[in-house]
Amino acid sequence: MTYTLVTDLARNAMLVTALVAAPLLLVALLIGLLVSVFQTVTQIQEQTLSFVPKLIGVGLTFLVGLPWMLQLLVEYTTRLFRSLPGLVG
Repeated sequence: MTYTLVTDLARNAMLVTALVAAPLLLVALLIGLLVSVFQTVTQIQEQTLSFVPKLIGVGLTFLVGLPWMLQLLVEYTTRLFRSLPGLVG
């Protein structure tokens, strides 16, 4: 195993991780921003007001995006397992 191969494997793993996590993080970020603006305008400083909408939004995004996320992870794992004989030998 060369350093280039290890670097390439790590880069691909981080790319797949970022692709899977990005939609969930973006939804949490947008909902958090909207709730913060709402709290600032109405001067309501309730901690659970920001948590519950984020939880619902991320949960719905997860349910909607789950087939795509699973497909991406299965393709990555399949490519990794198919390339194992070439990596070892």
